[in-house]
Amino acid sequence: MNLSIIIPLYNEEESLPELAAWIERVTTANSLSYEVLMVDDGSTDRSWEVIENLHAQNPNIKGIKFRRNYGKSAALNTAFQACQGDVVITMDADLQDSPDEIPELYRMITEEKYDVVSGWKKKRYDNVLLKNIPSKLFNRTTQRVSGIKLHDFNCGLKAYRKEVVKNIEIYSEMHRYIPVIAKWAGFRKIGEKVVIHQKRKYGTSKFGWNRFVNGYLDLMTLSFTNRFKKQPMHFFGLWGSVSFLIGLIIVIIMIIKKLVLQSQGELFRQVTDQPLFYLALLAVVIGCQLFLAGFLGELVSGIDPKRDNYLIEKTLE
Repeated sequence: MNLSIIIPLYNEEESLPELAAWIERVTTANSLSYEVLMVDDGSTDRSWEVIENLHAQNPNIKGIKFRRNYGKSAALNTAFQACQGDVVITMDADLQDSPDEIPELYRMITEEKYDVVSGWKKKRYDNVLLKNIPSKLFNRTTQRVSGIKLHDFNCGLKAYRKEVVKNIEIYSEMHRYIPVIAKWAGFRKIGEKVVIHQKRKYGTSKFGWNRFVNGYLDLMTLSFTNRFKKQPMHFFGLWGSVSFLIGLIIVIIMIIKKLVLQSQGELFRQVTDQPLFYLALLAVVIGCQLFLAGFLGELVSGIDPKRDNYLIEKTLE
């Protein structure tokens, strides 16, 4: 099968028939064998009923229904495991992503050998204050952290080699960082294509400021786990040791200072009467706690069944 098109959705009953017909026109015109995986993320409208009707009319349209709303990352991750196409394309269900982009995205993966191609909505029709400005800030931050020069990490229209989606796992709100996850998994040929962004025709936007804030928190989590998931002691042990040594050195200096003043017959304060002593004690306690956290992290990661699962690109038999 040439192509798997994954469409996560939540309350999009109005747009689904039009989107399915559009995809069928494009794939048929370009002689692409395909499947469409529509993932109903706990919709409260008639979305699942519409998907069932579309499947009855066209067996290439398949559906997955969640019992409740788990989020876009869960929908994509589930569909990634179920899809069968050599090239996987994700797109939103609200008709703001154009299926007319599918042939070129497919060509870039198959002919130019990209691992990931991300859409760039260069001209947007979203609210400037609520979505465009936060999106630009988010993208610039992600560029700096990841080193990937993409203009629009959060664009739902992306294409992947099958090998990519079968070897990564996404959760929480990590779907916006799939290019980053792919790069850190060893898939380094990541490209970008300017795509048409259409005005929303049905329904309302699911975007909110909480997603913007959560995006930065997820970026911090992703960056940290990429560096220290396998060896947490390298982070917690290092800073725990630094904190412990700082506290210990301060206490030693205070004791030496007291002994010197005492030997010279000068006035001195008891070490335990000085506020600095309690700050040093706090640093020692924090250092011990961080070191213990690193030790426990090593124990947990040591029993992780995926700890030593490495991706093999080629073998010689």
